[in-house]
Amino acid sequence: MTFSLSQKSIDTMNGVKDPLVNIVKRAIQISEIDFKVLEGVRTLERQKELYARKVTQTLNSKHLTGDAVDLGALKDGQITWDKQSYVTVAKAMKQAAKELQVNIRWGGDFKTFFDGPHFELI
Repeated sequence: MTFSLSQKSIDTMNGVKDPLVNIVKRAIQISEIDFKVLEGVRTLERQKELYARKVTQTLNSKHLTGDAVDLGALKDGQITWDKQSYVTVAKAMKQAAKELQVNIRWGGDFKTFFDGPHFELI
């Protein structure tokens, strides 16, 4: 089955750097699981809010510069937080990045905590 990004997901990537947008667009074509873009560029105010809620561990996020996106894995059209679903999305993102010759880092590979939805340019 081939998936595609909704217009809302495309709009959510407004301001995200083109290489990362291209990776997301390619990844949805090859992914074994559907996903949507949850967040792209964040304001510092939004980052501070997430930091205060302990959703993020930094105020110096790559979301602030358009170098990161958060993707939500979907099952039956609903976001799932099942870890394996994010491993599957990451597989597609890493393959797309390799095809497009762009280096990315997945939040699921972070040493200090698992951030399955997060992908960033490096």
